[in-house]
Amino acid sequence: MDVHDLSEEAKRGLHMYEESSDALGVDFRGRPCRQDKHGGTRAALFVLGLQAFEMMAIAAVGNNLITYVFNEMHFPLSKAANLVTNFIGTVFLLSLLGGFLSDSYLGSFRTMLVFGVIEISGFILLSVQAHLPQLRPPECNMKNTTTHCLEANGYKAATLYAALCLVALGSGCLKPNIISHGADQFQRKDLRKLSSFFNAAYFAFSMGQLIALTLLVWVQTHSGMDIGFGVSAAVMAAGMISLAAGTNFYRNKPPRGSIFTPIAQVFVAAITKRKQICPSNPNTLHQPSTDLVGVKPLLHTNKFRFLDKASIKTQGKAMESPWRLCTVEQVHQVKILLSVIPIFACTIIFNTILAQLQTFSVQQGSSMDTHITTTFQIPPASLQAIPYIILIFVVPLYETFFVPLARKLSGNDSGISPLQRIGTGLFLATFSMVAAALVEKKRRESFLEQNVTLSIFWIAPQFLIFGLSEMFTAVGLVEFFYKQSSQSMQSFLTAMTYCSYSFGFYLSSVLVSAVNKVTSSHGSGTREGWLGDNDLNKDRLDLFYWLLASLSFVNFFNYLFWSRWYSFGPSATHHRAEVNSLEDLEDGANKDFKMEKPRI
Repeated sequence: MDVHDLSEEAKRGLHMYEESSDALGVDFRGRPCRQDKHGGTRAALFVLGLQAFEMMAIAAVGNNLITYVFNEMHFPLSKAANLVTNFIGTVFLLSLLGGFLSDSYLGSFRTMLVFGVIEISGFILLSVQAHLPQLRPPECNMKNTTTHCLEANGYKAATLYAALCLVALGSGCLKPNIISHGADQFQRKDLRKLSSFFNAAYFAFSMGQLIALTLLVWVQTHSGMDIGFGVSAAVMAAGMISLAAGTNFYRNKPPRGSIFTPIAQVFVAAITKRKQICPSNPNTLHQPSTDLVGVKPLLHTNKFRFLDKASIKTQGKAMESPWRLCTVEQVHQVKILLSVIPIFACTIIFNTILAQLQTFSVQQGSSMDTHITTTFQIPPASLQAIPYIILIFVVPLYETFFVPLARKLSGNDSGISPLQRIGTGLFLATFSMVAAALVEKKRRESFLEQNVTLSIFWIAPQFLIFGLSEMFTAVGLVEFFYKQSSQSMQSFLTAMTYCSYSFGFYLSSVLVSAVNKVTSSHGSGTREGWLGDNDLNKDRLDLFYWLLASLSFVNFFNYLFWSRWYSFGPSATHHRAEVNSLEDLEDGANKDFKMEKPRI
């Protein structure tokens, strides 16, 4: 059957279908996509290649950065730890910028091309600084407490900060778009394929981390940081080649203008009409200006009813400014944004724990016996590879065995819901810090009382437990936010998941400074505080770990409260009901008429 044979209602429905969240999108030249050529698993694989390579490059730098800043730039340990956490926090905070630019102006593909080049330039600048002695302070052993090492300052420090800013800007703006662009290759109604993609993305993430924490960290340790940073630049270039190779196969989502204007309009309109009384029947609120076939009424929620006033029509006025009258769709999206904030906030402590594994736990490993054999030593930063070695086996098993079984038991296409997955990870994270505190206490006492240096593998459990918790929480959070978002805000809401990492790392810096200040002023036996010395044998890192374990435990119960409070399911977040097939469009116009799928 030809398209011209469809009724007028079906044509209008078909046009609506092309603009809905299940539309095929456009190719890189702006032409309508073909379902048999664009999108799908093949296109997503190219994006997953970028995911693996980009993670490989940034992880090799971020996870060993504290060693470079401490040993080469001569920053004190607490300052070096804060620099690393602030750097990683900035990477994730800038993901909001990447999500905004993608959804509003550039689209995810172009955003990745631009900021991928910026990230590569940052790696190159780091490599140049690590190679040229005139860009670094004179060599000095920071672990020798009898000598005073000159800290990098002036143009040397400026070069370091400039390089880190370029890397942070590039990586931050890339991250949310990698996930959203990959997920855009599948139709949103294909929940199983979407869930599988998020698991595959985490598998690519784990592979990138594993190679970075073994091979690339080994290169940095044995061939020099200049070679290591240069390899990161080359690896990132390989990721960009992978992205570019899939250009002809991508299904692209066109940008739709500023995503903040509709949000601002809702607040302005609600405040302007604050004296109005919300109607008892939500159907009287201002609906979208179309009543097309295949578009079902939006599910209404009583949360944040004050915002419903933005959709109340003023009697006697046929037309109103969009700053005084908003659609229910706009109001609904704002309600979603407000409702996911508590879920987002509950993951901040989780990422504060992650910050310790990339800073203090690395230094903890440096104070232990790193020999595997008499001739081979494991770099302390490579310990972070332990969970990813396990996860490259666990993630496929999770997808192959656990998810199908859970689907049968729960009826959920993802096996367990994203909120359940997040909660499982938050619960496990507490035990990571418990293990870290117990091991650090034993390490410190063994050295001070018996002059025995423990093997570095004693701290493996804290990395392993957190790796398992991250598999649940990180993937669950990304899947949750992506499914809650409207088509116009997918990259931005995905970026909010990375913003949780940012706040977690910033909170780590605040906690380190606050703990040092409080413990040094209350006569705890260490004049500089729990974390105020460059020597972990004099610090009380174990007490700091216990503090984090306590905060994580309380945070888990806080999450249970907010996850029960949250009432927006994925089915309630779509502005328009998904149109499953072209047959449904004609059925909506004439239920007695059965048509075959037209060829377009």
